[in-house]
Amino acid sequence: MHDPALDLPTATWSPQKEAVRVFYKEMWDYANTSLVQQLFHPEFTFRGSLGPQLIGHQQFIGYVELVTRAFDKYTSDILELGQEGNKVFGKLRFHGYHRRELFGVPPSGNHVWWYGTPIFTFDGTYIRDLWVLGDIHGLIARLRGEESTPGP
Repeated sequence: MHDPALDLPTATWSPQKEAVRVFYKEMWDYANTSLVQQLFHPEFTFRGSLGPQLIGHQQFIGYVELVTRAFDKYTSDILELGQEGNKVFGKLRFHGYHRRELFGVPPSGNHVWWYGTPIFTFDGTYIRDLWVLGDIHGLIARLRGEESTPGP
């Protein structure tokens, strides 16, 4: 948990990277699902860092609600972003305070975190697909208190 987050105010972004910034820092960090239609293609497909594969806005909104209810003060730290053509990829750290059962682990109130590696595919200005590989095993260990979780 020692990787520094990018200095977002000074970063120069392509329109696609800016959409990724809005996705994490404005939508996820505040559970602001009103941004979904602005960001996503109507037939958006998604594979989340915690494993589910979803299609469409409503299924995705349900996932946002599940995650942000499970973690108080849920935050996404953008550690790295790259771009190649219509794809944006990165290294993220997700964290918050465990307040609801997740993966069969009762809430502890502890600060927990996990890494994720997203790959966004754009169709024009819309996110068409998002595939995220998440460190689920590290998260489950932290949920169980088996690994130390220093602050960001």
